[in-house]
Amino acid sequence: MASRRFSKGVTSLVLLSSLASPSFAGGLERGGYNIDQLFDTSPFSFQSGVTYVTPQRKLKDVRDTDTSTSPGGGNLNSRPNTADDSSNYTIPYIGFKAGFGDAIDCLVDYSEPFGGHTDPGLNWAGANNNIETEIKTRNYGGTCSYRFDVGPGQLRFIGGAFYQEVEGFKERLVSTVPLLVGTGNGVGRLDLEDSGWGWRAGLAYEIPEYAMRASLVYNSRVKYDNLTGTVDLTQVTAPFAPLNGAPYGRVTDVFGSAEAPDSLELKLQSGIAPDWLAFGSVKWTNWSVLQSVPFCPKSTKGLVACTSGGATELTSLDLLYQDGWTITGGVGHKFNEQWAGAVSLTWDRGTSQGYGAQTDSWTLGLGAAFTPTEHIEWRVAGAVGVLTSGSSGVVTQNGVTFGDDVSYSFDNDMVAALSTSLKIKF
Repeated sequence: MASRRFSKGVTSLVLLSSLASPSFAGGLERGGYNIDQLFDTSPFSFQSGVTYVTPQRKLKDVRDTDTSTSPGGGNLNSRPNTADDSSNYTIPYIGFKAGFGDAIDCLVDYSEPFGGHTDPGLNWAGANNNIETEIKTRNYGGTCSYRFDVGPGQLRFIGGAFYQEVEGFKERLVSTVPLLVGTGNGVGRLDLEDSGWGWRAGLAYEIPEYAMRASLVYNSRVKYDNLTGTVDLTQVTAPFAPLNGAPYGRVTDVFGSAEAPDSLELKLQSGIAPDWLAFGSVKWTNWSVLQSVPFCPKSTKGLVACTSGGATELTSLDLLYQDGWTITGGVGHKFNEQWAGAVSLTWDRGTSQGYGAQTDSWTLGLGAAFTPTEHIEWRVAGAVGVLTSGSSGVVTQNGVTFGDDVSYSFDNDMVAALSTSLKIKF
């Protein structure tokens, strides 16, 4: 039977072990939404942390399947048929939690829940599909809870809102003709940005005496109804017809719309023996809301609908995701008053469906917490995982064909992460 002292010392490891695991989940998942600091038993706490992730996805057997000169990029099959697709990245987090009386707790935090960065470069056979793509988000959240006695424990109602910003770009080779005539490098670039609001609601039940907690939290979609940006074709001056009304050699203002996915997460933890804790979670993320995101010239807004494969589509971000599922289980142990550790195993269902390189992943996480005083807690965690093998090619969806520009495959690849954080409680 676990004590409340055990609860304070070891349950923080649930957050610690989770920092590394979701950081390379499917879709555009990075830090995700995490409000575990809201459950901190101190009246006030400040936490700051960062996670560094090194995915090692390598593409092979790459074949340029759209060899048209413009806008297919030309025949690139003489270029290397392998590429390093992934890039390292960091995920920061800052949070401040305050308790008001015996019933109300509030958390304000900054995080970067979603993002993605692929950088295979220009010198590969699939450069007509992607040279570099990066998406970033910044999330500013406020969450509060109200708790009261129910049976042997406390029931907690959770609610909050968050403001989210997104920005990104994509570069690809539009034509090789400029390379031949010396009038540009043939690369086109899409830049985009927008912002939106979301909300969360949930329930939690806690029995501190047994280090037991169960929580269910829903995070809403964030609608990016006013995605705006530009398509830069100043380096594409080939003597061919414009690409859906966008003159080569110029910058065109574009618009589009998309949604960040909603999610539902169940988390469980309980003391199972003196100084031992078991924990687990199941999360569903609605990644299927992100299929193909079309961008059209701003001059056509309000005149013609901007649709995937439509007459006015200038370019697009093609994702074609399916819903994601993430399941984590693990145990934590308190060694003494200062040291505790945890180990976890996470499975994440890949979101790619024959297009893209996001397959299932398996991740082993290890974490430790050092508490030199009752006011300071330092955490460090590491994770290593396997990104499973697969291939990408032609996919037809709603009558529109995707993936007919390049095909490739990939083997099982490794991914690793390291995270650290400092919490000050007062």
